[in-house]
Amino acid sequence: MSSNIEIEAKVLLLKDEYNAIIEKLNLQKYRKIKQTNHYIDTPDRYLKKNGIALRIREKDEEFELTLKTPLSEGLLEKNENISWRDFENLSERQIFPDGNIRKFLLILGVKVSDLKVLTSLCTERIHVEFEGFGLALDKNIYSNIVDYELEVESSSIERAQQEIENILNECDIKNFSFNKVSKQARALNALEK
Repeated sequence: MSSNIEIEAKVLLLKDEYNAIIEKLNLQKYRKIKQTNHYIDTPDRYLKKNGIALRIREKDEEFELTLKTPLSEGLLEKNENISWRDFENLSERQIFPDGNIRKFLLILGVKVSDLKVLTSLCTERIHVEFEGFGLALDKNIYSNIVDYELEVESSSIERAQQEIENILNECDIKNFSFNKVSKQARALNALEK
């Protein structure tokens, strides 16, 4: 299992803005990586209510279980590879995979037998290292909704936000606000509509 601290800033985009960033930064030369995030919680959204995010990312026929918990700045992220069978057992039988994330959830008082896959979000992602930071440009599809998002991961939230502002200014995108609503929250909120 790996752990890291994730510090990123995000902004939702219009389709035209998404295309303008691809063109201006010459990102069309990069392969779009397709991945599906399967979001996990209890039926009463226990994890969401406690600021915890849990997902399984499916990419290239590999499955990675990720737990995110809030820190004073950023998120503590724990990752663990699981098998296709583990994913199937959780999604079809509500059997949570054994491992360190399960142990961590139990320490937090989470009843793992209540956890299940509630919804999924498919992403086409362009991910590059750009001027010393990580840049991800995403097209997301969930619950018949399509949205576009720019993410910048950096050493501090201030630096990540500044880098986004620089990119948006370079692409002549003036009206924007930083997005505090995660993909998981958007996908789960769409279920409730």
